[in-house]
Amino acid sequence: MTAVPSAQISDLETGARAEAPLTLDTAPPRTLDFRALFALWANLGVSLIGFTSAATVLGKQGHELGFAAAVTAVVAGTAIGTAMLAVAALVGARTGAPAMAVLRGLFGTRLSYVPTVLNILQCVGWGVYELTVIAWGAQTVAGTEDWRWLFVLLAGVLTTVLTIWPLGAIAVLRKYVAVAVGLAMVYFTVQFARQGFPDPGAGNWDGFLSATDAVIAVSISFVPLAADYTRHARSSAKAFWGTFSGYTVAQVWCYMLGVVALLQSGGDPDRILGSFTGVAAGWAFLLVLVLRESDQSFANVYSTAMSIHNLWPKVDRRVLTGGIGVLVTVLALRIKEFTDSYYAFLGLIGSVFVPLFAVLAVDYFLGAGRRGWNLAQDAPARPLMLLPWALGFAVYQFLAPTAVAGWWTDLWAKAQEAVHFAPQAWSSASLFSFLVAALATGAVAALERPRA
Repeated sequence: MTAVPSAQISDLETGARAEAPLTLDTAPPRTLDFRALFALWANLGVSLIGFTSAATVLGKQGHELGFAAAVTAVVAGTAIGTAMLAVAALVGARTGAPAMAVLRGLFGTRLSYVPTVLNILQCVGWGVYELTVIAWGAQTVAGTEDWRWLFVLLAGVLTTVLTIWPLGAIAVLRKYVAVAVGLAMVYFTVQFARQGFPDPGAGNWDGFLSATDAVIAVSISFVPLAADYTRHARSSAKAFWGTFSGYTVAQVWCYMLGVVALLQSGGDPDRILGSFTGVAAGWAFLLVLVLRESDQSFANVYSTAMSIHNLWPKVDRRVLTGGIGVLVTVLALRIKEFTDSYYAFLGLIGSVFVPLFAVLAVDYFLGAGRRGWNLAQDAPARPLMLLPWALGFAVYQFLAPTAVAGWWTDLWAKAQEAVHFAPQAWSSASLFSFLVAALATGAVAALERPRA
């Protein structure tokens, strides 16, 4: 596959019946305008996980951030993370290739399999987690601890159906779901504002940067998925601004509701949904949010298939999404709880993508990408580009080791001791990792330029 053309496709070809191509070597229809992309990313920016993730912003009970500091962390982290997401979306619109196929230009086809496999693991893990969260939300609305298997099964079927017709699913999100979600968010905002909330950490800014890092990480988790959808954008400008504006507005709103709901529930994340059902008719509006949570599982399952396409480009995507949907549903039926080590594992994989994005952005706009990346099946390897990615990853783990295993955290603790370093309030793992990877990529690109 050579670089996928922007494909000036006729209005007839990009009509409502156009769907995503079945194999990787087919040019994508360019059907998504600004409104469709805004609605897609606005829906992805609102999630039940986003509400519960407010706990990572406020911090532990007894050491909470002040409300003003939490708001600032949410806005700053969202703006930084979503800017990265929007750039990844722009690259997808320009190349017309799925996210992992874009990495062929950065690393070469064979080496692009490394981030591809990591992204498959991440997407499957988050897909299982999303079905679990949907079942939890449905049980909360129904007021029962039973029937979990039924809710997981129904959510899995809905997720799989959406992935078979992805562009049709995005059209439904734009026309109907976004409106319903907007009404539910407005309703909860008004109800929560009327009730008020305590501010136990008033005036406290200690932990502000770690809270900002946590918010950045949520936005960054969509970076290796963005191009899977914006490859269908009508223009790169629409892809950038639709992604940036839709996701920014939604995530800030979602997190702020989550912070308020968490404060109203006494700081207990396990009781946070009770704040939503505790208002008048709250169960009905929460049901809307539970049903639309399937767009999160849809995104993870569909992007898993797009990642596998980078490994096996000729396999029909409907076969891939159908099989992955079944796999994720079966795993969600068997896995009822997520241990701390599993959360840490997902966090470890997530830390991979901050420096990876830095390498991609710098090389695309300032390095080899300016001359045109080779996205063909036989794209030659560029092993030097692994170096800045590895450096960025090492900086991230050095500043904020992921507690995936005792030996792993001990390794980085010894590295900190060797250079007499103790993590400080200003040592943002995301930002420093990004900066180091970006600078190293610039140096590698300068070395490659004379040979080119």
